[in-house]
Amino acid sequence: MKPLLCDITVNGEAISAEAIAAEAQNHPAPKSKPGLAWTAAARALAVRALLLQEARRRALVADPREVGAGRTETDDEALIRQVLDAALDPVPPTEAAVLAVYRAVPSRWRAPTLYEAAHILFPASPDDAAALAAAHAQARVLLNELHQNPRAFDKLARENSACSSRSDGGRLGQLITGDTVPEFEAAMDALAEGQLCAAPVQTRYGVHIIRLDARAAGAVLPFKAVSPRIREMLEKRAWAKAARDFIADLVAGADVTGITIQAA
Repeated sequence: MKPLLCDITVNGEAISAEAIAAEAQNHPAPKSKPGLAWTAAARALAVRALLLQEARRRALVADPREVGAGRTETDDEALIRQVLDAALDPVPPTEAAVLAVYRAVPSRWRAPTLYEAAHILFPASPDDAAALAAAHAQARVLLNELHQNPRAFDKLARENSACSSRSDGGRLGQLITGDTVPEFEAAMDALAEGQLCAAPVQTRYGVHIIRLDARAAGAVLPFKAVSPRIREMLEKRAWAKAARDFIADLVAGADVTGITIQAA
């Protein structure tokens, strides 16, 4: 049986098991299946080798760019970008294609929804099971009290919430789509105006009791307003497809041992 951790070669260029193991740290996988991370890392390094080999074949000279505050591309990163820039020629989306995406699901292109909500926060780290259990227990007790006496929300928020909004009775003011974490926003979307959540809501910040005071759904935006976003999305999709096809061609013409990368 072939050992899991073995060297691979790409057109005669060796990639050591040690290098693959180091790269595997960048590829999450279930603890019960570490081989998935190793395989993903091996494929990534093999594809990287193919791209760098193609850059050398094209006699490209690395021209690193600044990619963030205080960070510049390495020579290898620059060469990979340059070879893709040189090789890819994705077909730009037509106006008809952009319009078709808009018409397929017009409701996708809404202005942000506006919310007014209040909450009571019991803080707990997602990794602290004991703290989470205690926060849920506290929230359930308070939530039962609020269902019996909704007018007590202001008082109980001031007395119990760990959020700075406690000084305003838990009121968060006006929020728009994206202002809160997804779990909190989903809870607001599930409530009717003036309604209190039926059960505590857990987020990365802890456990919340949420009351939705008002909601104004954003109107569907006109095509002209969203066409640049749709065009950019389609351009990125076309670039990604062109990159996959280019890499697939490199793989098809390569001599690779130790790993199968056709599916990479």
